Amino acid sequence: MIELNADIGEGCDDARLMPYLARASIACGGHAGDAASMATALRLAVEHGVAAGAHPSYPDRSQFGRRALAASEAEIAAWVTQQTEVLAEQAARIGLRLAHVKPHGALYNVAARDAGVARAIACAVAALDPSLALIGLAGSQLVAAGQAAGLTVLNEAFADRRYLPSGRLVSRETTGALIHDPEAAAEQASMLARGAPVATLGGGTVRVRADTICLHSDTPGALNIARAVHTTLNHG
Repeated sequence: MIELNADIGEGCDDARLMPYLARASIACGGHAGDAASMATALRLAVEHGVAAGAHPSYPDRSQFGRRALAASEAEIAAWVTQQTEVLAEQAARIGLRLAHVKPHGALYNVAARDAGVARAIACAVAALDPSLALIGLAGSQLVAAGQAAGLTVLNEAFADRRYLPSGRLVSRETTGALIHDPEAAAEQASMLARGAPVATLGGGTVRVRADTICLHSDTPGALNIARAVHTTLNHG
């Protein structure tokens, strides 16, 4: 059975979402999150038996990490390291070890296509803790960089986002990029879990490898989407 994950610690109602998750990526200060929100998210992960990981981003809170910033590989590695370490220290205080790292927003999308950015992230994670898994867009440069760095890599697919024929995600700025209907999200998750082709925006299909399926806590109706997807993946 394929796992369901979500990005949390971003100011949404995470407590109600957690029972449906197997894995959670926690905002750790770059685009959102502070000491209090990280501690709360980590406690929720422990309470619900959810694997917890870091969700580092470009340090750009005003744009919620959704704007790419010009940066060297060294700067990107430093941002990933610093944000992950902050969360890891919080986790250690309650006896928890982080399970993974998953970049957020623009950093995730840039790393999917830019080998240099992908390499910087993968090398930072490997240097910090080689037991951490790296989560990246299925079939992307980040997945390849993680494999080259000797990390466990999870190809990620999305229940609440539409795809392009290339297997990349449709930009959030595009009408129809987000899936708000729980039944439609559950259907896409089911197709992904079975390795079946999923519909692309504007027609056609694409086959996406999925080791883990994500939904976003800030997608409107996220709780209903989580319920529907969880039910489909566990009982569909």
